[in-house]
Amino acid sequence: MSVVGPTGKAWSGAGFLLADDTVLTCAHVVNDALGRPMFEARAPGPEELQVVIRLPHAANVRRPARVAHWIPPRAEDGGPVPDGAHEWLGDLAVLRVDIPPGKRAVPPLRAPLRLGQEVRVWHASGQEATFADLKVKTDDGPIAYLDGEATGMSVGPGYSGGPLWCPADMAIVGLVAAHFMPPADGVTGAPHPHSPQHLIRRSWGIPWQRVEAELRAAGALEPEDAAPVATDDPAYVLLVAAIADALPTASHRGDVARRLAEGCGVGHGGDVIPPSVEEVAAFLLTHPRALPVLTELLRRAEREVVQRLLVAGRLSPVPRLLSPGEHHLLHQLLRSLDRSVLDRFGEVVRAALPLVAAFPGGDTLDALLDHLETLSGDGRSEDGEPRVPALLRVMEYVGVLCTPAQRAGLRLWADGVAARLGIPRSALAERRSDAQEWVRVIRHRSARARVLVHVTRAEPGRHRLRIWCDEGAGPRQVSTDTSVSYSAQEGAQELLRVLESLRPSTGDGRRPLVEVLVDRTSLNLPVDEWEGQAPGEIVPGVLGVEFPLVVHCPELLRRHERFLPDWRRRWSLLDSGSTLVVSDASSDPNQVYYELMDRLDTVRVSVDAAPGLRDRVVQICLAMGIPVVVWDRGRGSGHVVKRLAEVATRELPDGVRSYRANTMIRPLEYTGRPVLAWADADRTVPRLHLTEPQEGP
Repeated sequence: MSVVGPTGKAWSGAGFLLADDTVLTCAHVVNDALGRPMFEARAPGPEELQVVIRLPHAANVRRPARVAHWIPPRAEDGGPVPDGAHEWLGDLAVLRVDIPPGKRAVPPLRAPLRLGQEVRVWHASGQEATFADLKVKTDDGPIAYLDGEATGMSVGPGYSGGPLWCPADMAIVGLVAAHFMPPADGVTGAPHPHSPQHLIRRSWGIPWQRVEAELRAAGALEPEDAAPVATDDPAYVLLVAAIADALPTASHRGDVARRLAEGCGVGHGGDVIPPSVEEVAAFLLTHPRALPVLTELLRRAEREVVQRLLVAGRLSPVPRLLSPGEHHLLHQLLRSLDRSVLDRFGEVVRAALPLVAAFPGGDTLDALLDHLETLSGDGRSEDGEPRVPALLRVMEYVGVLCTPAQRAGLRLWADGVAARLGIPRSALAERRSDAQEWVRVIRHRSARARVLVHVTRAEPGRHRLRIWCDEGAGPRQVSTDTSVSYSAQEGAQELLRVLESLRPSTGDGRRPLVEVLVDRTSLNLPVDEWEGQAPGEIVPGVLGVEFPLVVHCPELLRRHERFLPDWRRRWSLLDSGSTLVVSDASSDPNQVYYELMDRLDTVRVSVDAAPGLRDRVVQICLAMGIPVVVWDRGRGSGHVVKRLAEVATRELPDGVRSYRANTMIRPLEYTGRPVLAWADADRTVPRLHLTEPQEGP
């Protein structure tokens, strides 16, 4: 397999078939094919690249592919790989290739890499004459050194990602990763005159045993060959009974078994001796897509048996939801969607499955789809009818964001899967209605009511306040006397008085947002901790516990107006943009500036650092137009950043409010003092006089 370069004419690197519709190569090969820096760690997202599948005794096949699993290059300490590095870890990419079922090749065998093995590699061009013979010199680490012979072809650019083929084992034993080039002049790049002391024809690769471990940890490989299916496994017992009823005769069972094997892309034993009922049941529990294929074959004639098979399959973690054909068609449909829709996939999943807290599986769309296949139905069914699977519900929500033609394609796909699973049309129609209501709400989302308060310091322990209310029509000033100063308790009482007079947000009844406007020296002012409880009051009246409270520093944006377009663009990506986490490891705060200029899709920064570094980083982020910044004004235990990482960006104001409430309930567990900077580019703030607390337009 070869990965086509960014120009469409050169080659970025090689690879090999991992499964019937996936290929494996190096992550830096993908980066090159997409025109990205060699050691770029971020997953490429739904970007497509072109690969050429080279089949023996057949014409080459050029197909589109996208990253399904991403293991970026990393330094030995887990950080980014510096430019000019000679060795690194990770650097693997699994690509999903659009190859229709029935036209797929059989993946090659793989075996462990061992010291002394003789291996052969080829250039991505696929030309037979480009082979280079190497010998394994080390096998005891995460990388293996390989030395080439003094004659013949040497390894160079275009070999990365290619398989290390061992003729003796007739198997792939690893991947080519890099080659040590001859020493060259640091200015001109011209090679130095040859010396016997120079390193000659040494390359390094990733042993298959290391590749296997990395891929399994990322969920990119099925579990290792399991032990034989236990005869007392409840799923096995129920499957045996159902298969015996559905396929009582050997001839019928043999015909179905042959078509089942073909549908799963595996060989079958022929027509002479049909498999036993027990062998068919064991096959269903060892091949993840076998059960969906069998239910496709039987659904028209054996509806009751199909339901028994599906019920039994749910007792085992092996069977997947979709058949190979359904799986392939879904990926085809998703490939045709606009990038703007795919970028909102995380938002769609959260809306469709609000009770699912987290979605593990990596940074790619394929990894998320793989995880969605493992989730059960959404919990709503009548009279014992099958529940709508989570994946189908998500696809209904995706469909309402698409063009009519794309929506029709997704709905036809969902109808087919639902029919095979025996899900009533009325149940799927109800989920479609839910999705249509969701998209109607987000398209007419009302502005949240808010109270804006400009807080400036007066004498020690006291502050001056200017207060505005905004129910959606823009800020209207409600404070009258700006010469008065307030203690923390008095300030809380004044704000609670204003908040009580404010109507809840139209339609959804959400609590108003409190937006505290401060200068850059007051970003850590604990207004959220102000308590308004007066003598005789029953409840404490803690501002940040009762109301979602955020800070906003217009001063920093105004002083760096060249970042205003970036701020507006980042805010528009709030539901799909990325998050950057900055820790103490980033000792130079200016490094954040370079990171953010490289990552223009970053909408949220979480800062987990010591106070001095933390405050510098926060101000840099706000000045550069990052709309959402989270940090802990306390001792910085990391709990705030870790806990709030589970909260969707748009829901952070309410998530932070909940965290603050938990600090009162479980102070030993919720040890942080969270601050949320929130700069909504869709809503205006009053023009502030930042040096003197005076009134003004």
